Amino acid sequence: MPTAKTVLITGASSGIGAATAVAAAEAGYDVAIGWYRDRAGAEATAAKVRALGQRAVLVHGDVSNEDDVEDMFDQLDGEFDELGVLVNNAGFIDTAMRVEEMSVERLRRMFEVNAIGPFLCAKQAAIRMAWRYGGAGGVIINVSSIAARLGSAGQNVDYAASKGAVDVLTKGLGDEMAADRVRVVGVRPGVIDTPIHGKAGQPERVRNMSNSLPMQRAGTPREVADAILFLMSDKASYITGTSIDISGAR
Repeated sequence: MPTAKTVLITGASSGIGAATAVAAAEAGYDVAIGWYRDRAGAEATAAKVRALGQRAVLVHGDVSNEDDVEDMFDQLDGEFDELGVLVNNAGFIDTAMRVEEMSVERLRRMFEVNAIGPFLCAKQAAIRMAWRYGGAGGVIINVSSIAARLGSAGQNVDYAASKGAVDVLTKGLGDEMAADRVRVVGVRPGVIDTPIHGKAGQPERVRNMSNSLPMQRAGTPREVADAILFLMSDKASYITGTSIDISGAR
């Protein structure tokens, strides 16, 4: 099931998203770089893609806002004839705390970005990819987290729960879209050395946890990106409706 060599990656200004953009460019993909707040990071990612000889376009928007998402895909339509792959990577995390300390505003934002956002983006991708709408098929990759399985007690249960919703989206949408030649696969990273830990108020988390991990180290964004690239490829043509842990045995 060949797919067009075009990919939209949300949250591609840094971390896993940026690494996936570079890996995709190395594999011959043109890349739409989704960003919301960090334009400088998005521009840096775009420069790396272009240095590899591939097209890079920036598409701006808040994935939790339906109008923004529709505009992002309209921007994409103006640049690429066809969308082959969507990587739902944009995410939000807040400072570590217990559930009884969490405000409803925090909970709403967590689920709006991490759960509703992937639904909204997948909806737009499905309209463009599905055979029933005249599409040529495609792949949707949802970036979840090992927290969805572990629960993140005492730290970020809300984040874990929102990623659990992403896992259910992967299974349900994978089943729903299979006959339309659209594969839907999730990846669940473990402790990865990215800026997200600082956003959770734990900038030293990777260093502090490394020795307690089964492999005695954290993962890298590129290791996650390489798994995503495999799942995007035709070598993974019979993989859909499931999520794969990238967690070093955690």
